[in-house]
Amino acid sequence: MSDFVIMTDSSCDLPAALAEEMELTVLPLYVDVDGQKYTNYLDEREISFAEIYAKLRTKCPAKTSAVNMNDFMEPMESLLAAGKDVLYIGFSSGLSGTYNAGVLAARELSEKYPERKIYTVDSLCASMGQGLLVWHAWNEKRKGATIEQVRDFTEQTKLHLCHWFTIDDLMFLKRGGRVSGATAVVGSMLSIKPVMHVDNDGHLIKVDTARGRKASIKALADKAGKLGYNLSDQTVFISHGDCIDDANYLADIMRTRFGVKDVVISYVGPVIGAHSGPGTVALFFLGSER
Repeated sequence: MSDFVIMTDSSCDLPAALAEEMELTVLPLYVDVDGQKYTNYLDEREISFAEIYAKLRTKCPAKTSAVNMNDFMEPMESLLAAGKDVLYIGFSSGLSGTYNAGVLAARELSEKYPERKIYTVDSLCASMGQGLLVWHAWNEKRKGATIEQVRDFTEQTKLHLCHWFTIDDLMFLKRGGRVSGATAVVGSMLSIKPVMHVDNDGHLIKVDTARGRKASIKALADKAGKLGYNLSDQTVFISHGDCIDDANYLADIMRTRFGVKDVVISYVGPVIGAHSGPGTVALFFLGSER
């Protein structure tokens, strides 16, 4: 296997066991809930995701804390100093400054370690969309691809990584300025659920609405039916905001309608969850376009 390491950040929302199997280096990000700052480790060593969502349900104020170049320096440099090359696949620059901080660290370290290769890819992805892109990159690495080949594959694949979300509580979108207060109130009264996706610039965009919870989840599967290719041969990722039954409901639809065999389900981690709220359900797959 090629002697390089794939690095990402914890907004990838991969299950900890899978990230360990993939031998990833994962930079933890931060979230502030009710005035307390938490480190977002995939293995939940500092605080469980269920606890974070319990706090969010009580309407505790929540915000995310940006990382800077220095946060990247130690994990990147330890790999380079050990003789490893590094491919960093980062959280969408359309949603966070994390990727740009990683680029700055990579530039500085490439001068210090000119004999090593260090590449960065802006995933333009979020949550398990980022995780699924990293997973596909890892599979290329497992096949023996070079670091340059995996980098190029990731760049070519990222705009085919489809992200479709539904949000249960419009008040969380109101907090983030994505809907007006009036829209949030009326939508909540009428059980109107937004159907959203991450666009080609890596931004979260509202596309459609659905009336009722189950209709909004089915709408995600409808998007897969329209955009996905060879779904029965794909591994599909689903993330959820502490609503595993809804995630399983979506997984069952994908298996029944499209013959999907492999589904990976995990939490929407606290970095995204602080903005999307409890009850978020998201579907990720490869498609003809985003």
